[in-house]
Amino acid sequence: MKPTDNPADPFKKALAEATRTLADEPEMKVTYSVDPPGLTNDSARLPQVTRRMTRDEVMLARGVADAYALRTRFHNSATHSRYSPQGETARDIYEAMETARCEAVGTRAMPGCAGNIDAKIAADAKKMGYSDITEASQAPLADAAGYLVRHLATGRDLPPGAANVMELWRGFLEGQAGGTLGDLDDVLTDQKAFARFSRKVIDDLGYGEELGDDPDGSDDPEDEGTEAEEEENPQSQDDQGDEQQDSDSSDETSEEQSETDPDAAESQVAQEDADDAEVTEEAQMQEGEPPADTPPPPISEADPGYKVYDTTFDEEIAAEDLAGPEELERLRAYLDQQLEPLKGAVSRLANRLQRRLQAQQNRSWDFDQEEGVLDAGRLARVVANPTMPLSFKVEQDTEFRDTVVTLLLDNSGSMRGRPISIAAICADVLSQTLERCQVKVEILGFTTRAWKGGQSREKWLQAGRPGNPGRLNDLRHVVYKRADAPWRRVRPNLGLMMKEGLLKENIDGEALEWAHKRLTARPEARRIMMVISDGAPVDDSTLSANPPNYLEKHLRDVIAMIERRKQVELLAIGIGHDVTRYYQRAVTITDVEQLAGAMTEQLAALFESDPKARARADRQRR
Repeated sequence: MKPTDNPADPFKKALAEATRTLADEPEMKVTYSVDPPGLTNDSARLPQVTRRMTRDEVMLARGVADAYALRTRFHNSATHSRYSPQGETARDIYEAMETARCEAVGTRAMPGCAGNIDAKIAADAKKMGYSDITEASQAPLADAAGYLVRHLATGRDLPPGAANVMELWRGFLEGQAGGTLGDLDDVLTDQKAFARFSRKVIDDLGYGEELGDDPDGSDDPEDEGTEAEEEENPQSQDDQGDEQQDSDSSDETSEEQSETDPDAAESQVAQEDADDAEVTEEAQMQEGEPPADTPPPPISEADPGYKVYDTTFDEEIAAEDLAGPEELERLRAYLDQQLEPLKGAVSRLANRLQRRLQAQQNRSWDFDQEEGVLDAGRLARVVANPTMPLSFKVEQDTEFRDTVVTLLLDNSGSMRGRPISIAAICADVLSQTLERCQVKVEILGFTTRAWKGGQSREKWLQAGRPGNPGRLNDLRHVVYKRADAPWRRVRPNLGLMMKEGLLKENIDGEALEWAHKRLTARPEARRIMMVISDGAPVDDSTLSANPPNYLEKHLRDVIAMIERRKQVELLAIGIGHDVTRYYQRAVTITDVEQLAGAMTEQLAALFESDPKARARADRQRR
């Protein structure tokens, strides 16, 4: 092997071949990426394996590869789609149980896969923070159902986080569907029988109304629907004729009543006044005067078609309102203790940034002036040629515009653990650094108030699930530090990111637009926004009831609006996720330890006054 070869390449090649063999698909395309893993009909995208090849990286890649291979081998999409429920919760349970079935069948036949699958389950549970959940309502029922099916089918103990979720829901699951679950072994290897079994379990759990029509119950429901429509159409035409006759007769009746009944006459006068008011309103609109009731403004300036089902439950809240002073101090102390080894490296980078910023504020000299301070460096030419005039220099101040920087931090559940800790400490140190250079800093965070939909979704369910409802979760936008607040006063606030239960889902587009509105309202001459995120927008409740790219499209529209208006200089840092496909100025890091350096270099390059030096810095960064 050459010294320049990537030591992970042989492992990747071997894992790809093993995946194709296990899936029984010799032509399957297997790739590795920092983007989230995914499986399509003919390709599998696995987690990236770096040159270091840590045990966690290797085990996760093996687990995802085995899971996708077993899904490909033991799953039939047509059968799955035929029996799939219509409702969101029922469909989630159905999907989780089918995934568990494929993996259980594979691990029964090939026990070597079991440990790899366990590693994948453990990684997913850690990412979702399942080990710290104490109440069943905080954990998805669908995941618990899948874990229980896997446990019953294989007899293996689950990783701690997954086991915690399963045990929280186990009493409910076995109490409601225990009789049905006893037949699991009889249907496990037959996907069609298992699909019927899953629908029975869903019905036992109380979600029968979400199952939809029984795919085995009707021979040709479309023909029945057509005949029903043909029978209804003549009746509807007769009804229209009757309505027209009723309308004509009602005019005659109203005239007769007005002659005999004074109350009817008054009612008719009131109706005529209302009609006159409508005519007056139309006349005002034609003359250019707005009507009394104007339609509400669109939710998003970037995309007027973007919808939100209900904004009543959204909140913009200060960090100190989410926890008391004592709790914030405790969380801050925990953050400092956890990241003490990293703090020195971050501080050194911050000092480097400070020197570069202060260099922009240093004074410069204009040479070859007719008056000013004598330029001693040019006296030699006067000695050589006495006819040369004396040269003077004048001190000038380099322009350094009044600046404000917004740090917008992704507070989603996937940032839990070391990523959010390092993001918090970097924001903290950079805030101090920029403040010393008279650059104001605002630190914001974005997440949701609940997992998989909150009160907005409940309201939507009660309304009968209308189609294309728009965003269905309740936003939580957190203000950790306002631009005008001194750092020393809000220092404990950043500890809030360590609070258990704060990090949930992420709706990036609305958060970006919110931060942009706050920034453009500032009086500073120069405005900079830095977004730190580890993934694309994700909210399961919204994506299940709208087109699959609904949130991602809105994010792209918001970014395009900000970059088009040029009121704010926008840049982004993606942690393990390629954000260059969204932002024009962006960098992706594969290791969270690189975050401090990336933030420092990005900000330093923005403050570089020399366009050539800035372009050179961009090339080095790329």
